[in-house]
Amino acid sequence: MLSISDYSVAYGQSEVIHNMNLDIKENEIVAILGRNGMGKTTLMKSLMGMIPSKSGSVKLEDTEIADKKSHERVSEGVAFVPQGRMIFSSMTVKENIETGLTTVKDQKIPEDLYEMFPVLEEMKARKGGNLSGGQQQQLAIARALASQPKMLLLDEPTEGIQPSIIKEMAQTLKKIRDERNLSIVVSEQVLSFALDIADRILVIEKGVIVKEELRESVDQEQIAAYLAV
Repeated sequence: MLSISDYSVAYGQSEVIHNMNLDIKENEIVAILGRNGMGKTTLMKSLMGMIPSKSGSVKLEDTEIADKKSHERVSEGVAFVPQGRMIFSSMTVKENIETGLTTVKDQKIPEDLYEMFPVLEEMKARKGGNLSGGQQQQLAIARALASQPKMLLLDEPTEGIQPSIIKEMAQTLKKIRDERNLSIVVSEQVLSFALDIADRILVIEKGVIVKEELRESVDQEQIAAYLAV
């Protein structure tokens, strides 16, 4: 689904992602774990086109997207839920979701979005800024799904969310993958969430993937050691 080859990202002279090679399969959920400052957010933003890459290739199916702008990547099938959610606090829930419809022909919110997130249907006339952190995260995911993506990128989705909601979110994301047949890449620091959701777990250190494990063979202590400050 997504193929990243010899991929580097830099801020000016400072290279943050170094010559990365990574393939994401169809319908696969991959968690990229790492401490703050290791390059997770830079990688996610660059895959979305918000930060230009320095070199290398990013292919979504057979389409090269490394040279495309963010809105063109959305049209090709990439959706992004940024760290901090970035919903429009003065717009209603319904209006927030509608902003995700810009690249699809049907300008009506798909019914299955409200089935996935019943709380959003209950609150569709409420302002986004009046929702709890967990509800805002659901709204941000629903907005991303409105564009009918093939690939969903989530940057630190558990940040600022209580543990009971994190469990729910893991179940919801797996359901989304199964019902929508899409691939999901999550950058994360919470190991328990990654273990709940991912088929494969990667660890990033200073812009390099230093460990890769299938979920069933993960050594939790070893991964936790990478995440320890």
